[in-house]
Amino acid sequence: MASTKPTKVIAITGGKGGVGKTNISVNLAASLTRLGSEVMLFDADLGLANVDVALGLSPERNLSHVIAGESSLEEILVDAPGGFTIVPAASGTQRMAELSASEHAGLIRCFSELNRDVDVLLVDTAAGISEGVVNFVRACRELIVVACDEPSSVTDAYALIKVLNRHGIERFHMVANRVRSRREGQRLHQKLAMATERFLDLNLDFIGAIPEDDRLRRAVQKQLPVVQTHPNSPSARAFHNLARRIDSWPAPAGATGGLEFFVERLIEYSTMSGEVS
Repeated sequence: MASTKPTKVIAITGGKGGVGKTNISVNLAASLTRLGSEVMLFDADLGLANVDVALGLSPERNLSHVIAGESSLEEILVDAPGGFTIVPAASGTQRMAELSASEHAGLIRCFSELNRDVDVLLVDTAAGISEGVVNFVRACRELIVVACDEPSSVTDAYALIKVLNRHGIERFHMVANRVRSRREGQRLHQKLAMATERFLDLNLDFIGAIPEDDRLRRAVQKQLPVVQTHPNSPSARAFHNLARRIDSWPAPAGATGGLEFFVERLIEYSTMSGEVS
């Protein structure tokens, strides 16, 4: 990366599918762009990509072409509605979900070849606690866990936090999604935070709540960010508040806290995983 300053690298993940993390990723990317940041959204669900679907895009090439040596990472980047850039992954491709450690590391090395400035790199991971998800999250500087007020979502979010903590992660942020009010989101956070504090001795930072909103559902159907289609809706305002909160986070100190940190750490973890397996 030709960035003149450290890049904020943020993973957005969830314990189970269907909690809305990709929708949060695209709206957060659009909101951060409106605040003046150069944003890149990396679809890290390599075999079941859906960022392009969420944005109504049909990329001709994706990460599978990079792996095959047919394209460079620069050549597959796509401009998204909202002004940010996406790194599209493949959809329905088992091969991409089963990359070897060397292929995984080689793919991430491609990021160091990009000749563009990026202020924020959002990494939209797959759901669950697979090795690939753990490696991506461990390589990021910040981690946002998305949860809904459903027993399975809370249970799976706790399981994810527990696994990641065993891998050395100690700082967690949480977004409550599809809640009726911020107070309901705070109650959801308290429910999960009580478990993490009692059994893991961890502090779970509550950074926002995204409300249920008909305009958000309509935006999803239109395959556009709600912050673009209905900028004054309750959900769009919540995304703007979340973006402002994240924008206020201090930039990493030095290159080791930016994208180089992401690349080097992910190569390290991918290689370690390969050695273990």
